[in-house]
Amino acid sequence: MFTGLIREIGILRATTARGGVVRLDITAPVTAEDLGVGDSVAVNGICLTAIAVGDRGFSAEAATETRRLTTLDSWRTGRRLHLERALRVGDPLDGHMVQGHIDGLGTVRSLRRAAGGWMLTVSYPRDLGRFLVPKGAVAVDGVSLTVDRGPFNGVFTVNLIPHTMEKTTFAKLGPGDKVNLEMDVLVKAAVQRGDSAAAGVGPVPAAPATGGGLTMDKIRASGFGRSMDKGSS
Repeated sequence: MFTGLIREIGILRATTARGGVVRLDITAPVTAEDLGVGDSVAVNGICLTAIAVGDRGFSAEAATETRRLTTLDSWRTGRRLHLERALRVGDPLDGHMVQGHIDGLGTVRSLRRAAGGWMLTVSYPRDLGRFLVPKGAVAVDGVSLTVDRGPFNGVFTVNLIPHTMEKTTFAKLGPGDKVNLEMDVLVKAAVQRGDSAAAGVGPVPAAPATGGGLTMDKIRASGFGRSMDKGSS
């Protein structure tokens, strides 16, 4: 589990392909200080496992499925990467809950100045639209951001303050660039629960033995079990 708060910008030093697996060697002295072999690291939002750790960085491996679902295959030597170590017990949750499981690729539409900051507009795969809610969270290349008000119509916009621009690689983004997207895990859970209830899938609460208890008809009549509004996706 991660928070979406970037702790260091790492530099991709080398990539090595071995069959369907790619090894990434990343220069990241801050991250390496408190990292052990087997620990999880979010690299541009992708949860990877450290397989080797040195004084100046670490190495991780990515399988075929990870490469298929993310921007990883487009990374080249020298690329700057957002890094965050996994949360530990007692760590503050200052961003939002991020799993490091990429839901799809977004495409940058624009990055423009606005009201002392910047506005980043990203288009997204159609099936991810139902997980967007106004003022909800989204992770873009591993960065925890707040979605602007809808309707979305195939794109969402997030506001970037100067601090975010300084501590991330977003300043280099341009129209057409691909970014890793992870939708808000709480919204995904709520939507999927609603879908399951609407389809009659999953456990059904048993009514008390006496009459007049809770029934599925009463639950549905109260508005529960309906799919959340999927909006424009």
